Amino acid sequence: MSLPRIMVAPNGARRGKADHPALPVTIPEIVACAAECFAAGADGIHAHVRDGQGQHVLDAGLYRELIAEMSRAVPGMAVQITTEAVGRYSPAEQRALVAAVQPAMVSVALREIMSESDLHLTRAFFHGCAEAGIAVQHILYAPEEVDWLAALQADGIIPTGQLQLIHVLGRYTAGQTSAPADLDAPLARQRALGPAVDWAVCAFGPAETDCLVAADRQGGKSRIGFENNLLNADGRPAISNADRVRELVGCLD
Repeated sequence: MSLPRIMVAPNGARRGKADHPALPVTIPEIVACAAECFAAGADGIHAHVRDGQGQHVLDAGLYRELIAEMSRAVPGMAVQITTEAVGRYSPAEQRALVAAVQPAMVSVALREIMSESDLHLTRAFFHGCAEAGIAVQHILYAPEEVDWLAALQADGIIPTGQLQLIHVLGRYTAGQTSAPADLDAPLARQRALGPAVDWAVCAFGPAETDCLVAADRQGGKSRIGFENNLLNADGRPAISNADRVRELVGCLD
């Protein structure tokens, strides 16, 4: 299953209503937001679910509920779940989530899943996903992680064949910004992975749109939304996640 050209990340693991009142937290809010973003031009959603207190959780039941509601309300939109640990979940818990949900798509941070010392378990996880037809998108936070991914594939930990990955430009830090030039280093290293790479970019800060347009022009895809940035390119707060999607679509067409 190929990555969508535009995937919305409407909430992430850290932000809440205090950050933006339109940030979706409950499953009905996430589904309604997804429908708006789909109408605006997004063809996929990178979904985080929250517990009753609004906290990020790796909960198989909630993810199954979300996927079922998305299938009913927005059947044409791809759904990608996440194993993001946020310092709370172990690799074993991340693997257990994927095994329980059996999603079509999942994003996995390489540095988080590889914190497991038993490479046999890690290899079994990645190969099991491939055998089950689960599309794994590898989250890469630094250019050197591209080299790491290539080495893991060469060693057979990660299956050969087409890779899905996402380059993260920037971090959750005060006053953090990203720029299109931040993509140069990871893309230079990505060539070592060969041509069969289905890649995307997400970017923190008000230059998010510029970064995603730069990625698109180089053959990449986009993850956009309130997980990484609350501002439009003019520096004003976005009204909603759909507002961010519309801006990007307008720049790509």
